[in-house]
Amino acid sequence: MKKLTALLLAVVMVVGLTACGGAKEDVNAKSEGVMTHAEYTAAALDAEVTIEAYVQATQSWWDNKIVAYLQDGDGAYFAYNMACTEADAAKLVPGTKIRVKGYKAEYAGEVEIIDGTFEILEGNYVAEAADLTSLLGTDDMIKHQNEFASFKGLKVEASKDADGNEVPFLYKWNGSGAEGDDVYFNVSVNGKTYTFLVESYLCGKDTDVYKAAQNLKVGDTIDVEGFVYWYDGINPHITGITVK
Repeated sequence: MKKLTALLLAVVMVVGLTACGGAKEDVNAKSEGVMTHAEYTAAALDAEVTIEAYVQATQSWWDNKIVAYLQDGDGAYFAYNMACTEADAAKLVPGTKIRVKGYKAEYAGEVEIIDGTFEILEGNYVAEAADLTSLLGTDDMIKHQNEFASFKGLKVEASKDADGNEVPFLYKWNGSGAEGDDVYFNVSVNGKTYTFLVESYLCGKDTDVYKAAQNLKVGDTIDVEGFVYWYDGINPHITGITVK
């Protein structure tokens, strides 16, 4: 009788948790044989890796491949050109949990997973933007590579186009592009200047952030959100811009 009572009580507790939104998911829990973020970070380049994390965003699907920004509670990952059908690409909405198998690689300082395959798992998690403004210009910044982050109180600095004119942004890194290409812009904080961009495969020309970048003016003060991408130094992929 006592065992039956205990069992009924356990059932009631589970039902109660479900009715109140369910037990909080452990976003750092890993299946057997899956690396923690620390183990992934410690792995050698070219090593085979298996991780589990949550999709935060994807770039445009193309040629049966997709690029994904992934994160768990301990850190983030960048999966470059994972094998992916168009049907599966539609399932990789923000919050979706996936297991990725591939190889750890590095390109211009950006650590990524290449030659990857994935499978969709049960679970959901969308990271809040961590304010990393104070880490700009520090050695600790790279520890947050690929995380979803915010940077606040930035001043828009002039870029120079191909003719040497000062402009608030460039299409492509050198100004050789046109509308629809990546939008690069310079910002400064605490006496140092950084180059941020709106990656067109992530946020195309019809998105609010792309249009906001096109409307920037030199001297504007802005807050931004985006992913801490790396290209010979911090080069964030911006997904939101607020002009103060």
